[in-house]
Amino acid sequence: MPKELNPKTDQPTVVAEPILGQVLVCVVFGLIGAGLGWLLKVVAKWLVTLPWAPMQGPAKLLSSIPEPGLTIGVVAAGGLIGLIGGAIIKFSELSVSVDDDRVILTRKGEPREYAGADVAMAFLDGKQLVLLGHRTEELAREDCDQDRRRLAVAFAAHGYKWAEEDPYKKEFQLWVPESGKLPAQAHALFRAREELLKKPGSGDQLRELRGELAQAGVVVRDKDKRQYWRATQR
Repeated sequence: MPKELNPKTDQPTVVAEPILGQVLVCVVFGLIGAGLGWLLKVVAKWLVTLPWAPMQGPAKLLSSIPEPGLTIGVVAAGGLIGLIGGAIIKFSELSVSVDDDRVILTRKGEPREYAGADVAMAFLDGKQLVLLGHRTEELAREDCDQDRRRLAVAFAAHGYKWAEEDPYKKEFQLWVPESGKLPAQAHALFRAREELLKKPGSGDQLRELRGELAQAGVVVRDKDKRQYWRATQR
């Protein structure tokens, strides 16, 4: 990384969506929601003219609301739903705070802190931010939409090594059930993760099992619902 992109700083560096950007996203979602609300009104009025169309009951109920109350109501409701949806999406994004002594990853208001002395390297693996320890173990692997360059500058500014890609990616191999390369305990954890990968909203459980595999000296990587693994260095 060129020297001018790596200014040393004693202040924490936070990589997150600027407040203005978050507000703009919420406004855009609000406008989209308002537009969909207006479209719902138009569709409802159209449906009541077609005796064979489905959803006649709800369409007639909606169309029975007098104007301008109907338009104001559906546009306001759609806009509010859009605003809430945009806020939820932005709140769910990962923010990264880096200083000389620690790295803090925050999502949904819940921070996860990693001691700076434990972090040997950081990089983006696709859309995931990965922190590696000194035995090549994964300390963290989190979905991250932040800009790669901003992350690289933030970590380098506090003395952390930043890699452009996973330096150990060639060591990963596909998990094969009952393979003699792994102990029985690791296979049990992989089987549990295999079931969780089929279920939406199981991120916390997958993270917990990833941590248990890390304690067994195994790093896991998911791709297309399949699990790949490599051993950490002892």
